[in-house]
Amino acid sequence: MASGVNRVVVGAVVGTGSAMNIDTVGFRPKLVRVVNVGATGLSRLEWFKGQADAAAVKTITNGTISVIAANGITPRANGFTLGADANVNISGELAFFEAHE
Repeated sequence: MASGVNRVVVGAVVGTGSAMNIDTVGFRPKLVRVVNVGATGLSRLEWFKGQADAAAVKTITNGTISVIAANGITPRANGFTLGADANVNISGELAFFEAHE
């Protein structure tokens, strides 16, 4: 349940290449943005309340924007799951996130 306060949590995770739970947020987010600025360039996933679980708006290095239905972002009670997206959740690469309540 939302607290009535507009909280924003930022952080970073090291990608695994597999779906991973980020449960350090402390609330169920309404907006999640994850950005990887790795060896292949900038790639981003964004999930907004109302989108399906595992979906996201995806932007990759060449500027292509698409809506994906799998391997995206799923909100959880205390954070979110980052899916196994090959452009954002890259094993050993740092990905930055922001989650909004």
